[in-house]
Amino acid sequence: MKLQGKIALVTGSDSGIGNAIATLFAQEGADVAVIYHTDENGAKDTATRVEEVGRRALILRGDVGDSASVASCFKEAVARLGGLSILVNCAGIGAGGAEVAEIEDAQVEQVLRTDLLGPLFCCREFVRLRRISGGGGRIVTISSVAQHLPTPESAPYGMAKAGLGSLTRSLSREVAEDRINVNNIAPGLIQTPMTQGRLDDLEAREQSLSRIPWHRAGQPEEIARLALFLASDYGDYVTGQTWTIDGGLSMQWGGA
Repeated sequence: MKLQGKIALVTGSDSGIGNAIATLFAQEGADVAVIYHTDENGAKDTATRVEEVGRRALILRGDVGDSASVASCFKEAVARLGGLSILVNCAGIGAGGAEVAEIEDAQVEQVLRTDLLGPLFCCREFVRLRRISGGGGRIVTISSVAQHLPTPESAPYGMAKAGLGSLTRSLSREVAEDRINVNNIAPGLIQTPMTQGRLDDLEAREQSLSRIPWHRAGQPEEIARLALFLASDYGDYVTGQTWTIDGGLSMQWGGA
């Protein structure tokens, strides 16, 4: 098992990619703190999957955009599971349908607090804890291929995801002497509850898949396998990087 004896905190693990990561990490030997914001039933489902393979699961409700809530989740996770060795920043929200000239302050605030400040707050708590424990550890952040591409009518989302790439690079240098690996995954179109509406719409699905050389949506488990590599000893010599996993979408962008 690649994560035997490790303890992971996975934000947004109530569904989609976060659920798949928490499940695979448990299968590979990790106990998991399942962090959710609104979907308690989803969090319970994830916890059940973790426990079915004999690992401990702790369900915590938190708002990653609220630094006090983040600190509380970390404190409780450590108290009940023990020292955290892996952080996966997966919580995020989508946003679209408004041009910059029309967007409301509240929309900008919500997206940036959840998708950008949330991972920063979680990284801050994790690094503080790891330094107290003598260093070591893994941080994996789930971004989006949107960090590399234009996002018309969704500028705050693209801004946040691009910011995660920058955070990854900067933080990796800050914590290198602590031997904390920091990496970022930028998925393309993945079949999750957030994207299911687009995939269920025949016209929207065909339009989306026509831009992807692999001609299909990715699956959450494919992202989870990459996260496992980065969170395990197999990825020890990798830090400060963004890994794009998109079926070739970003290589196709702007092509005929």
